[in-house]
Amino acid sequence: MSWKEAAEPVLTRLPAVERPTGHVPFKRKLAWTAGVLVLYFFLTNVGVYGLGQGQDIFGQFRTILAGAQGSILQVGIGPIVTASIVLQLLGGADLLGLDTEENPRDQALYQGLQKLLVIIMTTLTALPMVFAGFLQPSAQIAGSIGPNGISTTALSWIMFAQIFVGGMLILYMDEVISKWGVGSGIGLFIIAGVSQRLIGGFIAWSGLDAGYVGFFPRWYGILTGQVEVGPVLTQTGLSDLFLGPGELLGFITTLLIFGIVVYAESVRVEIPLSHSRVKGARGRFPVKLIYASVLPMILVRALQANIQFVGRILNAQWSSMPAWLGDYPPQSEGLAEPTGGLFYYLAPIYTPEDWMWWLGETQAATWQIMARVGVDLTFMIVGGGIFAIFWVETTGMGPNATAKQIQNSGMQIPGFRQSPGVTEKVLERYIPQVTVIGGALVGLLAVMANMLGTIGQVSGTGLLLTVSITYKLYEEIAEEQLMEMHPMMRQMFGD
Repeated sequence: MSWKEAAEPVLTRLPAVERPTGHVPFKRKLAWTAGVLVLYFFLTNVGVYGLGQGQDIFGQFRTILAGAQGSILQVGIGPIVTASIVLQLLGGADLLGLDTEENPRDQALYQGLQKLLVIIMTTLTALPMVFAGFLQPSAQIAGSIGPNGISTTALSWIMFAQIFVGGMLILYMDEVISKWGVGSGIGLFIIAGVSQRLIGGFIAWSGLDAGYVGFFPRWYGILTGQVEVGPVLTQTGLSDLFLGPGELLGFITTLLIFGIVVYAESVRVEIPLSHSRVKGARGRFPVKLIYASVLPMILVRALQANIQFVGRILNAQWSSMPAWLGDYPPQSEGLAEPTGGLFYYLAPIYTPEDWMWWLGETQAATWQIMARVGVDLTFMIVGGGIFAIFWVETTGMGPNATAKQIQNSGMQIPGFRQSPGVTEKVLERYIPQVTVIGGALVGLLAVMANMLGTIGQVSGTGLLLTVSITYKLYEEIAEEQLMEMHPMMRQMFGD
């Protein structure tokens, strides 16, 4: 008995959102998308009952993994992304033996396997959060439950159950949007969280003397003299304007990311097509520079987040952790970030202060900082290219699947015989190379954006993902409107 036959009774019986049987009107798709988005914002404000003190174990990765610290959506999209990483690696190594392009049975098994992995990853993520000391139960609340109260251990299990339910809600909200809405639920949740921080970073107003305020209010204070900066032509003054209260470097980086991503999305190689039976009917198949989109970059960053997650758990549970593995400051200083050892070099660059040693914000030696930057660049560029290839092959965007789609639509490449094999050979000249180049480019942009910083305490990777996903969402909405106005176009795009 193969593993498919053994696992099929379990994988095919997991709860699932029913797929629509026909065309879903565009207005209904928008309604589902907006409804799930409102529900997401609501759930991020529903706190975990029984929580006393807590630390966000995801730290700087929160903008990418969505969710909210202290809410029932504590795990965010982390388990979904981690499950995707496992399946991408297994599928890339051809260990699953599933034909997800043409075999409906294998497609159902793949979706069920992904859902089962998400359940397992949610459990493995939530358990250390609650029982490793990162989310501590309130003794006062534990004593107030029932006539005699309950133990803090029992309250920890109640907290775990809430976080697990939140992880399942994220899973099924993503499935609702994928089947009934517009775009991807994962992308939508990232856009929601990053946009909220970005808008606050620009216009938040809490009084010029009350800590962090938005970029524009702070510059109003600088111009009116209410916010002090050093003399403009001195090193202190330039540091205040570009990295301190002025935050000009983050503002410039934010604008550059917007411009570069929009430009990169418009760069493409267009393969001419013509209809085999309708004379004069022509079109073009665009192979974009960012062909695999930026979603594989979520997988790379999530892999880094899981590595740091393991490091923090080991640091919390291992009293005498070897210095070569990870050198962490005392827990009393808040959520510990490694200052040396293997986990330090594997940690991404989060802010300009992490590598600008001349600012005095880091105690690491110059060679350590350069080594960390080099590891981060290598990890993101190589990982971006590899995961982009896996993404294209497992999502039906590879040369073989694309050639079959073109063939089924009745189109062909002018000057070539109408055959999926011939079309596939032409596409193989462009898709694999562009996929690798685009994935590596996105990885490089993500690191550079993190190194230069952005507005609103948003990581550079989060901003990059948000701009690209928003652009893709705009294109999908335009495509949906086109098919709504011209129903015959649905036969070409697929119902």
